[in-house]
Amino acid sequence: MTQPTDPAASPTDSAAARPQERTDGVRVPVPAGADPNKALRPGGPDSAAIRTRRRFGGTESQIRGALWFYMVCAWVSGTFLLLLVAEMITRYGFGYDLIAGGTWAATGESNVLGMRNNELMSIEGGVNISTWILIIHGWFYVVYLFSCFRIWLMMRWPFPQLIVMALGGVVPFLSFFVERKIHRTTTAELAANPKAAKRY
Repeated sequence: MTQPTDPAASPTDSAAARPQERTDGVRVPVPAGADPNKALRPGGPDSAAIRTRRRFGGTESQIRGALWFYMVCAWVSGTFLLLLVAEMITRYGFGYDLIAGGTWAATGESNVLGMRNNELMSIEGGVNISTWILIIHGWFYVVYLFSCFRIWLMMRWPFPQLIVMALGGVVPFLSFFVERKIHRTTTAELAANPKAAKRY
């Protein structure tokens, strides 16, 4: 038995219920066999198939906050990476560590900041700055990876982009160049899609 049709329903009501054209310029592919007429029924089999997907994974303020956090992490991680490279050269190339505090073994004088000969242990006690640079960079790299993942997830970039961003924390100077590119790209995409970042 068929349901009676509502004579008061006008053709314009049916047209207004159809999916509207996107205004942010993003093309969303529709699977073969998807019928917009079936999607008019709540919970219809093809309603999910033609539902439009947001361009971004967050609001504009969330994206800009994630971008700022990524920028700070990129610069801190890149700076500690350069310090780590210098520490590796002085330790394994010349046999010296940077020590704060302690006393000079030969004279007994106190040391404020000096280079210790690791073979002769020319400085006794103190804080090994070279070792702390290694530790801080290792832990902060985890924070840097989180900042990369967060902005990558919100911008919905392809997976290779995440790999390049992650390499910025282990390749000297790369994080500075990648950060500048990410900042320009994110700002340009937000400006090109002003409505896409809203939760709609």
